[in-house]
Amino acid sequence: MALVTISSRPPDRSGTPAAQLVLPFELRQKSRLRAWLSTGEEAGLVLERGLILRGGEHLLAEDGRIVEVVAAPERVSTVTAAGSALLARAAYHLGNRHVALQIGPVWLRYLHDHVLDDMVRGLGFEVVIEDAPFEPEAGAYGAHAHSQAHTPSLVLLPHAHG
Repeated sequence: MALVTISSRPPDRSGTPAAQLVLPFELRQKSRLRAWLSTGEEAGLVLERGLILRGGEHLLAEDGRIVEVVAAPERVSTVTAAGSALLARAAYHLGNRHVALQIGPVWLRYLHDHVLDDMVRGLGFEVVIEDAPFEPEAGAYGAHAHSQAHTPSLVLLPHAHG
């Protein structure tokens, strides 16, 4: 089988995807990548640098097929609190450690890390370890690609000091 090259986005979201590209967050941040489509075909991503692929986003293969990006479930820690002020406190402490952070309406989510889990529990929060898609959104310091397919959330991405 020939390598399927994917190098652009379709001009709109119309059309039915012919395949899916299932990737964890770490790989959805890369612009150059070899991966496998849901059809079993090997694909080469050659996209604009600095973009983050989002679940539900469509890409265009050079052979004209539409490929849907799927955020792969991965091991995450989900934090809940009794109110938004408490949740903001947990977000502050996690953001202070430069953790990529997805913020939902009543929860926070980060890639699972037992040290962070212990810190958050020590602050009095409940932490549930689960498998779920991780969809942080680049904040003020990161590149941003927004898809119509996901609910907006706030994300704190690592940045350099100095």
